[in-house]
Amino acid sequence: MHGDFSHTAELLSDPARAAMLMALMGGTALPAGQLAMIGNVAPQTASSHLSKLLRGKLLMVEDQGRHRYYRLASAEVAHAIEALLALGPDWKNDHAGAAPRAPENPLAYARSCYSHLAGRLGVQIVDALLARQLLLKREPRQFAITRQGRDWFAKLGIELTEGQMDQPRFARCCLDWTERRYHLAGKLGSMMLSRFRELKWLAPVRETRALRVTLKGQQQFYDLLRLNGNRSANG
Repeated sequence: MHGDFSHTAELLSDPARAAMLMALMGGTALPAGQLAMIGNVAPQTASSHLSKLLRGKLLMVEDQGRHRYYRLASAEVAHAIEALLALGPDWKNDHAGAAPRAPENPLAYARSCYSHLAGRLGVQIVDALLARQLLLKREPRQFAITRQGRDWFAKLGIELTEGQMDQPRFARCCLDWTERRYHLAGKLGSMMLSRFRELKWLAPVRETRALRVTLKGQQQFYDLLRLNGNRSANG
């Protein structure tokens, strides 16, 4: 077991492999050539790195014609990376004061974490749901959905079954690396982010996993949860 742990830690420690993994945190599959550019390595070196990540069960690969597309092996890999980032230097303290009048970093405000919503917006939504007792915090690192919460999600267009609500991993806590508090992960977190995109409250920022809150989204988040939009990060 100790050997397996140290081997995984070694895979994560290389800067090129770390950059590749971070690029895949948005849940999108990317080709080897693009990952080589992201890792700032030659294609042959990238191929070696990707093979190691595949053997270490951190990545999976999909063949489409002559191309191979790589993605994170599972949501658990994304959660582990997010947790490791949260153990590092405090992002907000490191950037505080450097440019006090600069707009907030879009990635820190709202981003996709594999398939769910992370960043300050994601944490604010969880705080609002907890304050209204639509979610309840349960250990270990789980949320429980109340009856009122089920009704709230139904109004949003997310119908939940009794079976889903009883699953222990359906609504998970994921430690946000920029906020150092929990956002909503698990299947419910994925359903919520997907619904926000369908409703056009959130839109992707090209070539990044940052998310932009639309004008419609700003109004809806305020109406539903009394969240004030961050205009510097939105459009």
